[in-house]
Amino acid sequence: MINWRSNYAFTLHREDNSRWSEAKLILGSFLIILLVGTLFLVQPSSHKGEVTVINALFTATSAISVTGLGVVDTGTAFTLQGQIILLILMEIGGLGQMTMTLLLIAMFSKRVGLRQQVLAKEALGQEGSVNIVQLVKRIVLFALIAQLIGTAIMAIRWVPDMGWGHGLYVSFFHAVSAFNNAGFSLFANNLMDYRDDPIISLTIPALLILGGVGFTVIVDLVRNRRWRKLKLHSKLMLLMTPALLLLGTLMFWLLEHNNPGTLGNASFGSQWLAAFFQSATARTAGFNTVDIGQMVPASLLFMMMLMFIGAGATSTGGGIKVTTFAVVLLATRAFLTKRPHVTAFGRTLSPQIVTRSLAIIIVSTMVLMLAMFLLMLTESQSFDKIMFETISAFATVGLSTGITASLSEPGKLILVLVMICGRLGPLTLAIMLARPVETRIRYPEESVYTG
Repeated sequence: MINWRSNYAFTLHREDNSRWSEAKLILGSFLIILLVGTLFLVQPSSHKGEVTVINALFTATSAISVTGLGVVDTGTAFTLQGQIILLILMEIGGLGQMTMTLLLIAMFSKRVGLRQQVLAKEALGQEGSVNIVQLVKRIVLFALIAQLIGTAIMAIRWVPDMGWGHGLYVSFFHAVSAFNNAGFSLFANNLMDYRDDPIISLTIPALLILGGVGFTVIVDLVRNRRWRKLKLHSKLMLLMTPALLLLGTLMFWLLEHNNPGTLGNASFGSQWLAAFFQSATARTAGFNTVDIGQMVPASLLFMMMLMFIGAGATSTGGGIKVTTFAVVLLATRAFLTKRPHVTAFGRTLSPQIVTRSLAIIIVSTMVLMLAMFLLMLTESQSFDKIMFETISAFATVGLSTGITASLSEPGKLILVLVMICGRLGPLTLAIMLARPVETRIRYPEESVYTG
């Protein structure tokens, strides 16, 4: 009995150390790529004029976290070399450093370690026996094909205006930025000049949705084409994504169609096109075809809600994730209707999933409150603008009311930490700081008064 307990304790300790090592590996690889990206961007050959180390760090963080917030104009501040570095960082950030690492190992080595396979399976939300190397190759191939198709479609608009070389490059840059939900644009006013253009205003959201729905859903759809065979996660994503998209489109049109600073001067069709575009980009990427700073306060508040919800798990987007929001809604419904279990589509959700979803929202809210408090100390901007900027950074969206470039250096560093936290996940970082505690003691239950 003594030996069993000793072995059991050793096993737990070894598992804890393994999880701790995996957490350090994920964070460490992210920070190393971020440091390398910053060093490349700060090189004179990567930028025109002066780009400070802080601005290079901010831009590299924004790219690898696929946020899109910018303190300098991407199209004019960086040379072709600098822009290519941003493209690489966006691809790594969107597909995930574990996915890209596994792909490189598979390309240049005959053997992929078990540890790398396990980490990649967790990152892609896969269960059971899966050829993870083959799956990663297919995901990367899918991403490449989607980006090339997006490039070809947008080239219809930009090649005639800019010529073959520059037009194709601009199309490819925006396709990569859109699919990875990054929101970086080579135009000084983002995509505001293309508000009425259906080619750009439909292709960009299509790429955003493809990248934002999550690789788990895409793999599930390929394997199980019938609704009944899809996993619960996929069903929730396929239900919630169009619902949020339609709700956002309707709300933006209702709130902004009479605002001369945004949609008021556009035709009826262009108003709906712009409303659809902003609804799609609000949850995932920082593209905009209207001036965010001119939006009415109600629109900004609604946009903050969409940003906070974010995209799908295992996707290129951020936020608390659509399924987290869905689980909390389902748990609330179960409580209000006095149901003993949280259910959806004939399946019961475990208490651990509900608890994890609530923890994600609570920890995320605490991170946002702390960041906003610190920014209120370092910046002279109004609270609503600071709140919008902070949520945008945390949700890795990248939309801005126009205050990013005017932030102080401490303010930029705060947002750098917020973007890192938002991309890696606040709950993941919290777990890194807390080792699991195993105990056999069960205390008696007692009620407390709530609400």
